[in-house]
Amino acid sequence: MAPITNSREEFDEIPTVVGIFSAFGLVFTVSLFAWICCQRKSSKSKTPPYKFVHVLKGVDIYPENLNSKKNFGADEKTQVKNKPAVPKNLLHLDLEKRDLNGNFPKTNLKAGSPSDLENVTPKLFPEGEKEIISPDSLKSSTSLTSDEKQEKLGTLFFSLEYNFEKKAFVVNIKEARGLPAMDEQSMTSDPYIKMMILPEKKHKVKTRVLRKTLDPAFDETFTFYGIPYTQIQELALHFTILSFDRFSRDDVIGEVFIPLAGIELTDGKMLMNREIIKRNVRKSSGRGELLISLCYQSTTNTLTVVVLKARHLPKSDVAGLSDPYVKVNLYYAKKRISKKKTHVKKCTPNAVFNELFVFDIPCEGLEEISVEFLVLDSERGSRNEVIGRLVLGAAAEGASGEHWKEICDYPRRQIAKWHMLCDG
Repeated sequence: MAPITNSREEFDEIPTVVGIFSAFGLVFTVSLFAWICCQRKSSKSKTPPYKFVHVLKGVDIYPENLNSKKNFGADEKTQVKNKPAVPKNLLHLDLEKRDLNGNFPKTNLKAGSPSDLENVTPKLFPEGEKEIISPDSLKSSTSLTSDEKQEKLGTLFFSLEYNFEKKAFVVNIKEARGLPAMDEQSMTSDPYIKMMILPEKKHKVKTRVLRKTLDPAFDETFTFYGIPYTQIQELALHFTILSFDRFSRDDVIGEVFIPLAGIELTDGKMLMNREIIKRNVRKSSGRGELLISLCYQSTTNTLTVVVLKARHLPKSDVAGLSDPYVKVNLYYAKKRISKKKTHVKKCTPNAVFNELFVFDIPCEGLEEISVEFLVLDSERGSRNEVIGRLVLGAAAEGASGEHWKEICDYPRRQIAKWHMLCDG
């Protein structure tokens, strides 16, 4: 009878053990659910992880910033006197005043006249917003020399603001006026704007392309997070105004450089405008030099190209150095048959590459062969700019022609020489 009693006691203990484990499981499940809810709630209140937010047509992602937006067309300017003020809680884009491309009609106002600036600039914003017009921006139209007035490239309008609550630097590219026509057939342009913050060149953005207009109204806002206000005075803005070309390289209209030293953004948004100046005026000292070594192997019918060094490269940006690399193209009878490129060297005008490339020659001899060297500046998110160009071949002249003649006359010998780069 003793074994039977023990088995009954064991059966009586099983519900107790199951109850204890169930209680512990319930407590653990409730604790885990509460922890997940707290994590989700805390993650919603954090600053967005991205570095900048691109706001198209002035529509922000934050509800508190949805106020009456600005239009810069001629029709809006003529009717703003007769229309009542639009409430801030409404989003008014007035799309009926735009053409098929989303642009406003052209204005006949001249940006070069100080009186026009006094009459037009205050109308760009509703009276309800607190904004300051920079005195320097009004002086920019009157400080042009006689040479610059002969070739006007237009005026860029933009605004700067610092959001202390979100610790963000806000740049709004509003419009450009009086751009030159880059397309000779249609006598118009397809403009867009690239902007970067110097000297780090970490923040690079660009607007959308507006078709067939010389007075594009972009109204695009770029918000950069993670920039302390104390650092604003050390930065500079570089705007590049371009015209899109579907079949070749985009045309550079001009540029605008804005040092932020001395600009106070504590009182609210600041409206500014600057005359667009011709690009590359600071690169008159030359495009730099490239040291390359060539060797023709007649037995294997190969051409060995060694890209050694580059020196005295110009600054690609106003306050920053280039990030150069070299692209090597091999041509046979004026047709490219092979291409290679080096690694990128960061922020230096004197780059050391030391990279070797071997090309197979499709014919005996080098009579129909030419080699093109393109030194480019690496830019993330946009088309790389050509710093300089060099071509070696039978048709080359000067030092390039002599170098090519030497490698043809002395096969199996590695011959290195410095060459001056020309415009790309």
